[in-house]
Amino acid sequence: MTGQVQLATEGALAFVTLSHAGKFNAMSRSMWRELRAVFTSHQQSSTLRCVLIRGEGGHFCAGGDISEYAGFRFEEATLRDFHEDDVWGGLQAMLDCDLPIVAQIEGNCMGAGLEIASCCDLRLASESARFGAPIAKLGFPMAPREAALVLRAVGERTAREMLLAAAVLDAAEMKQRGFLNQVEPVGEVSAAALACAGRISQLAPQAARLNKQSFRALAQYPSAQAATNLIANAYQYAASPEHREGVTAFIEKRQPRFEH
Repeated sequence: MTGQVQLATEGALAFVTLSHAGKFNAMSRSMWRELRAVFTSHQQSSTLRCVLIRGEGGHFCAGGDISEYAGFRFEEATLRDFHEDDVWGGLQAMLDCDLPIVAQIEGNCMGAGLEIASCCDLRLASESARFGAPIAKLGFPMAPREAALVLRAVGERTAREMLLAAAVLDAAEMKQRGFLNQVEPVGEVSAAALACAGRISQLAPQAARLNKQSFRALAQYPSAQAATNLIANAYQYAASPEHREGVTAFIEKRQPRFEH
């Protein structure tokens, strides 16, 4: 059993579930490829408005499937293919997705799990969640693009602790450091994450997509010039039905009806 990335949809919500029985949802090579396919399909959807990603069985993701490593990690070419094609292909598809992504995090969120969570827009965790990337114990560093992703999401202090000292931090500490949006009591994070995704799905979908495109551009080029570069096309939504509906509904003191 190499695990799988399960996809289900309900109305405007997509549910992505990491599933690898007996391995706390550790990511196999095939799961990275499935993750890429799932999020590529989300990007092309005209009906979905939010993605909720979670793990099965009380854990988010414990890292990579180490049982596979002997088959490719000890040759430079195959190791490069794994990180640059399989792993980064899945992470890049998440980063490229214009739909808001909510992470529901329980139990282990290690290594690959931390990287996947770092691609999400909002992160809600159970008090039981544990975060880290203790790969120094396995004798290898984090791949460069993956390290850059985690560094941006968790901050330099935390990234150095995790990668250099194999630190494992609890949910309360990760919220204090700014990585998590909410921490919920054990057993309550599922409902909280669903409620969060539901609220997002009721908001303006075009505005969400445009915001994510701006965030992506600004993260790639964090400077005043990056914002200036966005101005040329930043106001093309002016005549859109969604824009008109949102403003009109506010004036008329009613809930907006954002159609697909």
